[in-house]
Amino acid sequence: MAARFATWGARQGLKSPLGALAAGSACAAGSLCDRRVVRLDSQQYATNLKPHHVATWQDGSAGLVAERQINKVLNPIALEFPGLNFLNPDELVMGHIIMNDSKAAHRASALKNGCVRGNVCRDIYWEPKEVKAAIVTCGGLCPGLNSIIREVTNTLWHQYGVRNILGIQGGYNGLSDPEEYPPVRLNTEIVREIHHKGGSVLKAGRGGFDAKKICDKLEEQGINMLFTVGGDGTQGAAHQLYEEAKNRGLKISIVGVPKSIDNDILYFDKTFGFDSAVESACGCIRNAWVEATSCNKGVGIVKLMGRDAGFVAMNAALSSTIVDLVLVPEVKVSMEDIKKHVDATLKRKNFVVVAVAEGAGQELVATGEKDATGHTIYGDIGTHLRDEINRHLKPVGGRSFYIDPSYIIRSCAISPNDHIYCARLARDAVHTAMRGYTGVVVGPLHNVIVVIPSVLIAAGKRTISVKSSAWQSCVQSCKMPAALSGLAKPETKREAEQEVSEARKPQQSWTQWFSRRQAASSQWLGGVVAAETK
Repeated sequence: MAARFATWGARQGLKSPLGALAAGSACAAGSLCDRRVVRLDSQQYATNLKPHHVATWQDGSAGLVAERQINKVLNPIALEFPGLNFLNPDELVMGHIIMNDSKAAHRASALKNGCVRGNVCRDIYWEPKEVKAAIVTCGGLCPGLNSIIREVTNTLWHQYGVRNILGIQGGYNGLSDPEEYPPVRLNTEIVREIHHKGGSVLKAGRGGFDAKKICDKLEEQGINMLFTVGGDGTQGAAHQLYEEAKNRGLKISIVGVPKSIDNDILYFDKTFGFDSAVESACGCIRNAWVEATSCNKGVGIVKLMGRDAGFVAMNAALSSTIVDLVLVPEVKVSMEDIKKHVDATLKRKNFVVVAVAEGAGQELVATGEKDATGHTIYGDIGTHLRDEINRHLKPVGGRSFYIDPSYIIRSCAISPNDHIYCARLARDAVHTAMRGYTGVVVGPLHNVIVVIPSVLIAAGKRTISVKSSAWQSCVQSCKMPAALSGLAKPETKREAEQEVSEARKPQQSWTQWFSRRQAASSQWLGGVVAAETK
């Protein structure tokens, strides 16, 4: 889906900045954790939300939305709970919060001006009695899908009094072909206990996206609020849906909830279900540890999900504390270095535990093939590692024990803390939709839920930075050598020179930093006041 979105962006050419951004999705993937940084113009900042509010999306204006001026409906929550704290609609969460940042050159340009908070406000755009909402879960399974479905339904029902809520079956297939995939009418009775089981009661699905056809069906059914639960591909498709609705003047709030078992969604701290998947992965790692420690020179190997990003393997290693080697897609390795580390670890304690992401080591097992959608078919690094270790250790009486949990870690039920996080996301997705926003995604930035245009989320994938504190902690915890960590030396002379230059750059004092931030905030506030007093 993400590849198709990039192709769509390329077709748009220079006709719109959004098309140009989509076409450059490969570059934008590095905004938070990758080396590549995309420089955006003012219309591509996360604060540019006027094109993403149904009251202003047709007038060609840019910038922040003057919600106090536009949103005229009193939130029914204010009548029931008059003492509740409501957001100021122009509250911002700053994207760059570190003074004298050693990684300033790699921070996301889109977050330069911050992000609007996505929570409950006193004044909203939609009249709740006129709302007909739908929720769709797309792509593969992930712990927490049912929690999202439950809390979106409960928030609409209990907080806003919305009674027309549809659950779309089969992903986008159910939106484009509701006759074949009939929607389920949701209420609080139906969703009461669904969070206790894994999977999706709406049967998540892939494919079936057709923006024009879906808009036709949405219009026919009178749906004016849609919640899209899925990864970067799903949100890229949701952006196309938003564009189609905008072009035909179909007023609808389309709000995304980011989903990814690999935790590879751009800009946001983490995705829902990730912690539950890591917890499940830790159980598999403990099993491998039992096998490895129960024989002479045993090597336990666990292959975990992570096609393009190794967050599951890294976090499972950090939380289990019994892993000696973590292989992730972001770090290229050689089999010779792997064998040396295995030998050294066996000499030290007579067993080894390895966690390997499914997309790691493709330089060792590349197939050179592509599937029908143009995606590279990855080789099986897990079995390759198992066979190579077995051959290497057989002469000295050692062996490997290979565990591939595959879909086990994504089909588990949500953990309690993860469910709390899902509930936050779901409630704030509803509040954001009620405020009139569309073509946006909600998620945590510095642990505060914010609103970001879906086109930015769809622009790429988040990956591990070898310079991140998490990865460096993982390397130290596992006692991995530099050769297997990506930290041996800068990859190019230019990177080495840049690191030296950044280290020697004079640092500003706290007062200098605060003064500059205060000046920038004053300039921004002046613009907001001017917009709201027009």
